[in-house]
Amino acid sequence: MDDNNKKFQDLIKKIEQMKKSGEVDLSMEEDLSIAVMNLISLEEHFFFTSAKTGKAEYLDWLLETREARKALLRKLISEHEGETWCASKHLLATTMRLIEVGTKLYSDNKKEEAKEIFGKAKELYSIFWGLRLKLLDMPAVKEIAKNEKPWTLNDILDKLVDCCDE
Repeated sequence: MDDNNKKFQDLIKKIEQMKKSGEVDLSMEEDLSIAVMNLISLEEHFFFTSAKTGKAEYLDWLLETREARKALLRKLISEHEGETWCASKHLLATTMRLIEVGTKLYSDNKKEEAKEIFGKAKELYSIFWGLRLKLLDMPAVKEIAKNEKPWTLNDILDKLVDCCDE
């Protein structure tokens, strides 16, 4: 067994152990990650609405929404090091925006372009889960773009979804 295949098998074992121990409820956490995505989007909308209308109350709502987002993101990323907190927030925000762009493209019958955008959303969401489950660290995320491997973060996410018990 080559080194990369062994690493992948070790990763799968770690995922299985996390699930058996009850360390992570992927179904609930996936819902929570989507909620965080929507709160990030609301923060953006309140900012732009304030900028367009000149009404400061939208900034007050932005701050309330931000506090809710921080509290919920803390449930997903309780311990973080370096830039993992911000990286997680931006990975979720980018995933949400790419899903929205892909949906618009798909509804405009630009299905191939939409599939490409949806693929990028899935890749970024996979990186989020890699960080969330501590399967990756920040240096590993930087290496993702550089190295070809026999397995990818999408493979990891697919494995997580395949073994997810509702």
